[in-house]
This record gives sequence, C-alpha cells and structure tokens, in this order.
Amino acid sequence: MNNFLLDGQETERLFFRAVNRLHYEAWLPFFITPETSRHWIMQAEKPEIACSKWYEKQFNRYERGEGGMNALLDKVSGCLIGHCGLIQQRVDGLIELEVGYSILPAYWNKGYATEAAIRCKTHAFENSFFPSLISIISPSNTASIKVALKMGMILDKTTVYGENNVSIYRVVDN
Repeated sequence: MNNFLLDGQETERLFFRAVNRLHYEAWLPFFITPETSRHWIMQAEKPEIACSKWYEKQFNRYERGEGGMNALLDKVSGCLIGHCGLIQQRVDGLIELEVGYSILPAYWNKGYATEAAIRCKTHAFENSFFPSLISIISPSNTASIKVALKMGMILDKTTVYGENNVSIYRVVDN
C-alpha cells in the first residue's frame, strides 16, 4: 500500500490522481521544452524516451510503496497541469520524504506548484509520515526555490544528488 499518494484528493483548483499512461501525450511537452531541464545534468535522450522512463520510474515507486508523483488535473477543464507528490529519496545516505513538483510550461507562474506542494505537505504532516520534509532543488532554479519558501521551507544544506549540485530545503512538522 502506498499511503504517500494523494489520489482522490483536491485543492481549490486541482484534482490529484494517480499517474497513468493516458497522460503521456499531455506530459510529453515537459521533455520537449528545453527550459524544464536546464537546471539538471541529465543524459541526452529523445523526449519520447525520457517521458517513457519518467512514467516507469513513477510506476516502480508506486509498486515499492515509496510514494511518487500524482497527476494534477485542472478542476474546470480536466487538463493535466503537471505533477506533484511525496517521494522517498536517499540523500547523503538518509531516507527522506521529498515534496516534488513539476508543472507544464504553459501553466508556470500561476501558483499551481505552490497550491499542490502545500497540499502534499499538509497530507504528510497530518499522517505523521516523517518529522520533516525536503525539496531537492538546483540552486539556479529560482522558481522552485520560491515554491519551497512558500511551503515554509528553509535552506538546510547543499550537497550532490544524482551528479547535480543541489540545495536541500526543509520544513519540520510543528
């Protein structure tokens, strides 16, 4: 069972749903748009391959009970806006629970990431999953840093994660 998922939950503007392959075509532009990957050192792949691998990674997390991203659907249109979720990550040898978020470029700067991330934080702390939550963010990704700060996170440390220099933002359950 994967209690970290928010499938069936909602916010003012968003429905949270388990990720499924029906969203592949809607999510593909995330991998086509160069701005979405400029903050990470990644293997150069065709967008179609990168998108397929992304989905497989989510399904594997689901199966192992390690959380994973939720599809974020607009309540009015039903369109995929992006993904957000609680994900178990190993950082510097410790298992942490991350609030991860990725929004399609067409929906940037509209508050969707913050809205979804705050809901994930609330869900995690209401269920006492971990005493604190992190977000793993490239120091150059100012938009993601702003979301973390709006969640009440503060810069905890810098480290290397997946060959990338990253900042770890953290919020502790009160």
